Amino acid sequence: MPWIFQEKLRIAVLVSKAAFQFISSVSPSDYTVPPEVKAAGHDVKKLRFHGGVNGIAQKLCTSTNDGLPKVNKFAESESKSFWVFVWEALHDMTLMILAVCAFVSLIVGIATEGWPKGAHDGLGIVASIMLVVFVTATSDYRQSLQFKDLDKEKKKISIQVTRNGFRQKMSIYELLPGDIVHLAIGDQVPADGLFVSGFSVLIDESSLTGESEPVMVGVETPFLLSGTKVQDGSCKMLITTVGMRTQWGKLMATLSEGGDDETPLQVKLNGVATIIGKIGLFFAVITFAVLVQGLVVRKWKDGSHVDWSAEEAMEMLEYFAIAVTIVTLSLAFAMKKMMNDKALVRHLAACETMGSATTICIGNPSKFANMKSELHDSALKLLLQSIFNNTGGEVVMSKEGKREILGTPTEAAILEFGLSLGGDFQAEREAVKLVKLEPFNSTKKRMGAVVELPVEGGRLRAHSKGASEIVLASCEKVINSKGEVVALDDSSLKFLQATIDQFASEALRTLCLAYKEVQGIVGIKDPVRPGVKESVAVCHAAGIAVRMVTGDNINTAKAIARECGILTSDGVAIEGPVFREKSQAELLELIPKIQVMARSSPLDKHTLVKHLRTTFDDVVAVTGDGTNDAPALHEADIGLAMGIAGTEVAKESADVIILDDNFSTIVTVAKWGRSVYINIQKFVQFQLTVNVVALVVNFSSACMTGSAPLTAVQLLWVNMIMDTLGALALATEPPNNALMKRPPVGRKGHFITNVMWRNILGQSFYQFLIIWKLQASGKSMFELEGSDSDLVLNTIIFNSFVFCQVFNEISSREMESINVFKGMLNNYVFVMVLVATVAFQIIIIEFLGTFANTTHLTSHQWGACVLIGFIGMPIAAILKLVPV
Repeated sequence: MPWIFQEKLRIAVLVSKAAFQFISSVSPSDYTVPPEVKAAGHDVKKLRFHGGVNGIAQKLCTSTNDGLPKVNKFAESESKSFWVFVWEALHDMTLMILAVCAFVSLIVGIATEGWPKGAHDGLGIVASIMLVVFVTATSDYRQSLQFKDLDKEKKKISIQVTRNGFRQKMSIYELLPGDIVHLAIGDQVPADGLFVSGFSVLIDESSLTGESEPVMVGVETPFLLSGTKVQDGSCKMLITTVGMRTQWGKLMATLSEGGDDETPLQVKLNGVATIIGKIGLFFAVITFAVLVQGLVVRKWKDGSHVDWSAEEAMEMLEYFAIAVTIVTLSLAFAMKKMMNDKALVRHLAACETMGSATTICIGNPSKFANMKSELHDSALKLLLQSIFNNTGGEVVMSKEGKREILGTPTEAAILEFGLSLGGDFQAEREAVKLVKLEPFNSTKKRMGAVVELPVEGGRLRAHSKGASEIVLASCEKVINSKGEVVALDDSSLKFLQATIDQFASEALRTLCLAYKEVQGIVGIKDPVRPGVKESVAVCHAAGIAVRMVTGDNINTAKAIARECGILTSDGVAIEGPVFREKSQAELLELIPKIQVMARSSPLDKHTLVKHLRTTFDDVVAVTGDGTNDAPALHEADIGLAMGIAGTEVAKESADVIILDDNFSTIVTVAKWGRSVYINIQKFVQFQLTVNVVALVVNFSSACMTGSAPLTAVQLLWVNMIMDTLGALALATEPPNNALMKRPPVGRKGHFITNVMWRNILGQSFYQFLIIWKLQASGKSMFELEGSDSDLVLNTIIFNSFVFCQVFNEISSREMESINVFKGMLNNYVFVMVLVATVAFQIIIIEFLGTFANTTHLTSHQWGACVLIGFIGMPIAAILKLVPV
């Protein structure tokens, strides 16, 4: 017996391989796939030889009715190791520049001061480089692990499967060869397999073949490939190959994920970092030129400009070290930190873009609702046959024996209504033979089914269901209240139209059900989830325009929009057909006023989003749940797909998946996005203040005296530790409701605002003034005498400079508000950073004097340093009163 099973398995594998072996030698974009190549491996004769689909199912030891009794998991790819991230971090250009600085500093220091004293600065830079490398690698490694987890969540696609005789939802990772999978419009084919049964199935194979034309799949061409998408129709499929052995798996094994477009904030940060790099290079060159010019002028006056000694050559090298190491060091780290922030924001790109959003285009807000809609009882019992046969949903029994309704909220509502009338889904389906089913799509706005009636001699009946005005326009007769078929005269038509309008005015979506004669009109109430109206109000207060784009009747759309606060007295509600007839000049005037677009097609939604982005420079967010929303989701700056009701095609086109389908979650995303943006602004303001002061002080001092008060090791402490801790402190400020009361930044807004420039320049001026005063008069102010007076003064200057940054960090918590202490104690990270910074500073001054070029300070001197730093806070408060 075992050899029989092995032989069956071998045959099954050979058939599977023959069925799905494609020729893949060139890029689809550069090559039109000939019919004979596309058909390669689709050997229908061999399939028939093995008994067709049922024969393959039998050889796989499965049933097309009951499926398999087992589970399966995909093997996971290995993550990059920590040392790979270390190696990548070493390739950073900024670190290479610092390595050159360290090399020069070591040579000059050892040559002039000997070992080991002369090596302190150089070794300090080397240690800093290693610290940066390991901190960067650790951060990137942790991010890679986090994003691997997020990627797992993203790929948790569920599919309808029949297994052990029960219809159930399961992850695509649990599929096995032999499983029976149910596919509908918008689903992604989860594995390679064969068509079992279904209607009007069109498959988009562009992701595999590059061909834009959809492929019809049926009994004659039953091959379904993983990674492709169901464009139309519905079917059952038999899984034959899963995981990396599928055609999609083989393709993915040869590809790597491409980069993303930069978001508005990334572009702005990149520009700031580039400018900082250029400023650093400029000042380094100027510093070197000034120092060399001083030496040359001195030698010219001495008459020794022709003769150069080894000591003078060493002095030139020391000037180069001062220029590159001292001046460039601070800005090099600023540039590095900017790039790190840009990389961080790149991973948070969708959230950050949402923070800049000026417009949100949503569908029917009732989609942000409970997934089971309520059906009003205004339909007739004669609809049962139509309800249970002309549907994309199903009524099934769960493992627990409970009745479950599968399908879209609309389908589920209608099926629930049919059941509430005493209908029996299985009995109605078995009473007729389903000949053909045309699924609903957004272009036709209706669906249809043809059934054969055995009890009436095999007569065929066509059922139709869809948008009321479209189906009604195709009808000539109507069933009256007595169940009689009568002509659809003007009075009946007016009555039906009045019913539609009445339902629409009550925020009911209307569907018309017909089979030659009108069976009736049903009104579906999608109860709007509590909080939607409040969330829309928050968006309006935040300067974010909310526009409703839906396929519903215009009266229904207007009623729902008014209920949610979207449609205001000065807003415009328009229908898609009217919108698409407008000229470009008319659209320019109309689009800013549009708040509701009803009966819209996917192209209308895409056109609106494109105009908002390109013509009006809006940062546009779009919500969607259906396959038809994919073009608009892709066109938008940020696409938001519904996690519960959304199709896989919509989710794939989106940047963010709203797991609970709740509109208030979108507002939360916007709030966090604004928080990301403003927190980075706070840090950049703090960072630039530190570096402007350090640059000006060291540049001016180096040019005038040939030395700098802040040494390389001290600057490394300020830039490495304080800025790293400063970024941690300011970036962890949680969002608050005040963020949603200010206008959005938009696409054209300046990253460094006038408010930031005011704070940066004002604070920098104070710090530069006080440090310059200490340099000029510090010895007399503190009564410093003796051989170590210069070292003590430089330590006081360094200590005062650090405490200026500590208190400036507190002031940077708010860029415009004077009350910077509000909520500070609730942000324990910020408080811990402040405590750690002060603790490290005490250690550096009191215990690391030899390494950091510092010395012990008295309590009086410590108090003076803290006071100098503290004075910066009232100055920052006064600056915030200056209008800009």
